[in-house]
Amino acid sequence: MNLTRRPVASLWIGETLHYLNQLCLKSHLVQGHPVTLYCTDTVRNVPAGVEVRPASEIMEINRDIVAETSASFLSNVFRYKMIQKTGAIWIDCDAFCHRPFPEDQEHIYAGHGMRGALNCGVVAIPQTGRLMDELLNYYDNLPDYPAWWGNKQKRKMDKLPSSLPKAVRIYQTERTAFGPQAFTHFAQKTGDFEKAMPPETLYPVPFQLNDVFYDPHCNVEGHFTDRTLSVHLYTNGTRPWWRKNAPLKGSYADRMCEKLEIDPSAALEE
Repeated sequence: MNLTRRPVASLWIGETLHYLNQLCLKSHLVQGHPVTLYCTDTVRNVPAGVEVRPASEIMEINRDIVAETSASFLSNVFRYKMIQKTGAIWIDCDAFCHRPFPEDQEHIYAGHGMRGALNCGVVAIPQTGRLMDELLNYYDNLPDYPAWWGNKQKRKMDKLPSSLPKAVRIYQTERTAFGPQAFTHFAQKTGDFEKAMPPETLYPVPFQLNDVFYDPHCNVEGHFTDRTLSVHLYTNGTRPWWRKNAPLKGSYADRMCEKLEIDPSAALEE
């Protein structure tokens, strides 16, 4: 592979990739992007060509916090610290590279779903600047409540045991408070919200329709435009059956696996 395009990177907490994660990581290699996967453990099934590095090069991962939240929780701060340190484009491990990312674009992020908020599944922002400062200050110095919360969220958080770490209480109150909510809020605060790309560039299929990737009778590509660069597969929201079974023949997931020579049956969720 001729890996001459902008580097991309992600984080994996655990020992095994699901086949969709293998597919998505390899898709960036196929499009010419060098891929680094920062890992907390020895991962046994990383696609050939992906560079594996310890997550500790970017930040220490508190496994106790992960146990109280989710494996993806700390990726929300990890991604910005990684961008600040390396300048690579952040990619979630369930973002499929449809076309290469532009070489000369500092801001790569987009709205998603049907609400207009930004997602942070694929992110490029300047390594220095107000947006980076605001994001890292939020994570490094957690407020009593996120600034955008109303009284309903505050009351819900107040009912949780005060013995829990603040990060866990915020997460248990509203799990996206560290991901899309934070990114949207601070991009609005700094004026960078207006630099977002349209949803079809990175999230052509709304989250609410994520089953279409496994349905052989759905025209997934009907959601794409000539501006589509990445296709988010939303594995965190996928129904358990799809995570534990190979995709149906002819579905988008099946066709992409066949195209990139990924064997779903060898990496199903147990």
